Amino acid sequence: MNTSDKTTIEQLEIQLLDAMRHANVETLDKLIHPDLLFNSAMGQTVTKEIDLQSYSSGLMKVDSISASDQQINIIGDTAVVAVTIDMNGEYGVQPISGKVRFLRVWKQFDNSWQVIAGSSVMI
Repeated sequence: MNTSDKTTIEQLEIQLLDAMRHANVETLDKLIHPDLLFNSAMGQTVTKEIDLQSYSSGLMKVDSISASDQQINIIGDTAVVAVTIDMNGEYGVQPISGKVRFLRVWKQFDNSWQVIAGSSVMI
């Protein structure tokens, strides 16, 4: 495993959570690949367009978010991240509170990394 790549992914994961917390669509746009496919804990398949729209419209609001139990595997130009996220906020009028286990796949394109796939499950 390339420790430099692992450190980069750790930093990108922090940036991603910070962008989610502050609904920073510009940062999310840079971190998420245009062809993202993400299966939510509710069974929906989310694209980049849907994800960015939920933040830019104010539909998705994150009051607090923190990560724990993070595992990162670097496989060539791909990184697989398993992480537990403790999140509080709301999606529309639906409160969000609790722990979710995420699996995210990052891929390196030239000198930048982007999320290409992921899934989540409530725990």
